[in-house]
Amino acid sequence: MTSEPFNSSEQDIQSAMLYKKHFDPEHATREEAIAMLEDMDSDFHRMAHDNPEKLLELQQKVDKKAGQSDDSAS
Repeated sequence: MTSEPFNSSEQDIQSAMLYKKHFDPEHATREEAIAMLEDMDSDFHRMAHDNPEKLLELQQKVDKKAGQSDDSAS
């Protein structure tokens, strides 16, 4: 099975850099942010194969939190 190469948007990279600035300021570079996103993509891909139930559970939690955020923005 082949997977598509990871493609992050500029917004993804900026968000990852912001995260790093708060939690890992010594590594808050564009390159480190891209590496973090690539690692996360790889981890989620592996989880999809090894533990799809856990991945679904995480997705449901994210969806629920996103719905709560949408509600509070109204």
